[in-house]
Amino acid sequence: MKKGDIISVEAEELIYPREGLAHYQGKKIRIDQALPGQRLQVRVTRNGDKRALAKTLSVEERAPYEKAPLCSFTHFCGGCSFPTVPYETQVQWKGREVLEQLSKNQVQVEKFEGIQGCQRLTGYRNKMEYTFGDEEKGGRPALGMHRKGRYMDIVTVSDCVIAPADFNRIVEGTLAFFTQRGIPFYRKKERTGFQRNLIIRRGERTGELLVNLVSTSQASLDKKAFVDCLLALELDEEICGITHTINDSVSDFVYCDSLEVLWGRGYYREEILGLTFQVSPFSFFQTNTLAAERLYQEALGMIDELEGKRVFDLYCGTGTISQIMALKAKEVVGVEIVEEAVGSARENAALNGLDNCRFVAADVFDALDELKEPPDLMVLDPPRAGILPKTLSKILAYRSPQILYISCNPLTMAQNLAVMQQEGYQVMRLKAYDNFPWTKHIECCCLLQREEA
Repeated sequence: MKKGDIISVEAEELIYPREGLAHYQGKKIRIDQALPGQRLQVRVTRNGDKRALAKTLSVEERAPYEKAPLCSFTHFCGGCSFPTVPYETQVQWKGREVLEQLSKNQVQVEKFEGIQGCQRLTGYRNKMEYTFGDEEKGGRPALGMHRKGRYMDIVTVSDCVIAPADFNRIVEGTLAFFTQRGIPFYRKKERTGFQRNLIIRRGERTGELLVNLVSTSQASLDKKAFVDCLLALELDEEICGITHTINDSVSDFVYCDSLEVLWGRGYYREEILGLTFQVSPFSFFQTNTLAAERLYQEALGMIDELEGKRVFDLYCGTGTISQIMALKAKEVVGVEIVEEAVGSARENAALNGLDNCRFVAADVFDALDELKEPPDLMVLDPPRAGILPKTLSKILAYRSPQILYISCNPLTMAQNLAVMQQEGYQVMRLKAYDNFPWTKHIECCCLLQREEA
């Protein structure tokens, strides 16, 4: 076997989230986009002394447990990781991954409460970010998700099942609007073109839809025609606002150089656990509202009492957890580096009549230098990369009696928990959640307590 060879192998195990482990000529091969039990034709991309890497070219035989594809774009769209895997199997795999990461990092858990499946398997996302492009180089214009294994190609996912039906209709209407007018989309390599992204957001409880077109400043938008196009669509719910963001950044990340409200409001409303939130185009908000609400409710249930306690909510985003805790706690201080998110948190706290929570716009590492009075409880909800060692050291220096850790990445969570255990904290309870069916993502929530507390 050598690099470039095309071979046929059977994946034997899953290396989470979507690699298969096979053996060939006595050597281990890690195969991208493979599921255990599949026979695949693969191309060897690396051949080391002990193991090789390979890229899937085609699935010759499906695994016995696989079922009909989730949608007509399953084999092209890179949005879902497990579109042919029965849901019960997905949940088992994700729960096993959490346990494996804990074991790998030697994290001891007093009570592991398993993994909770999702209440809704389709149409659960309240936010989707679509990209303009072409189906292949020189092909038809497209608006959708990146093609699996070919990042520059875009698949128009007009029947995406994890998005609400109205999102699919808005995608089709928007694509038709720009295609009929012959307006060129932005090409990353040439750095020319106009439309870049379409972001759609939805209030689960309010049914409000917020549409945000992201483009460069290289052409002008017929604002009235675009608004009329969207408002003429036959939708199940109501568009509450249409905005236009200018992004002239070279990066693929959606930056906001400027934002204009073309019609209606520049935010939608959502309700969680009796509180109302105004969510703007770029505000962080959990993308599965019902699942997030359940996670927050059960997270609060892990804490014996909140009354009279001082709470730090670090990496607080738009302050959802902060405000839920402020209903009972004496004081809540939220810290978030994204200034727009902090602005939204302050507005929402005022909207909900909460005067016992305040928000600091700063990096957590820097903000902790200014927060002198130690908290009774810390809430940590870091990004996927987890908490940096230097920041974690500052957090642990407060010696807070309890820490509630909410994670979207079991790998970095387990690494952080291992350090926290070494510093005298015990993981009392831990529960995993599959809030995003068909995808690789896993949420976790755990309660830590200082051993002498």
